[in-house]
Amino acid sequence: MSESIKIDIWSDIACPWCYIGKRKFEAGAKAFAEKVGDSAPEVIVEYHSYELSPETPVDFDGNAAAFLSQHKGIPASQAAQMIDRVTGVASATGLEYDYDALQHTNTVKAHQLLHYAKAHGKQVEAKERLLKAYFTEGRHVGRVEDLADLASEIGLDRDDVVRALNEDEFLDDVRADQALGLEYGIQGVPFFVIDGKYGVSGAQEAATFAQVLDQVWTERAAVTS
Repeated sequence: MSESIKIDIWSDIACPWCYIGKRKFEAGAKAFAEKVGDSAPEVIVEYHSYELSPETPVDFDGNAAAFLSQHKGIPASQAAQMIDRVTGVASATGLEYDYDALQHTNTVKAHQLLHYAKAHGKQVEAKERLLKAYFTEGRHVGRVEDLADLASEIGLDRDDVVRALNEDEFLDDVRADQALGLEYGIQGVPFFVIDGKYGVSGAQEAATFAQVLDQVWTERAAVTS
């Protein structure tokens, strides 16, 4: 059997459920590995670009509730309830969201950075760094200089990151991801494609991810036995 299972994940940096889903998937993958034991395959993750609000300005003047109200047409009271709910769910997974400090922004440059990081073997690290910066640290993830600072923290060449982002070197890769997502019919994120055959939508529980991984591995074993 192949010694790895590929997981393709469509998500956005500005998606609170994507960070929660990341944690739940990681927990599910760990549970699967513990169940299988020494014969557990490597789980390889690749992130793909999806923009929830491509019309968002790089510098949005307002808090999270204002953003939901102005850009999504959600009443302020309902927006506050949504923020409280997702913050509670995040906390249950070990993530402390800070919506008072959060800086809404356009994420297309952040997606380009993820492709740059993939080209340099650090995409998984970059994804975690950007999500943490956005949701828990109140860092700006829409401006080139700020993104370059974050990239340097995970060992990427800051000056080269600035060059690549200013030149939109990886913009075509972002658009290709988005086009593929449309072909798959993805209408919301996070969306997980497991081993190229199973789609899992949303921040499912860890047990769900563990079950799907186990199913894929069992089916592969049956084919090769």
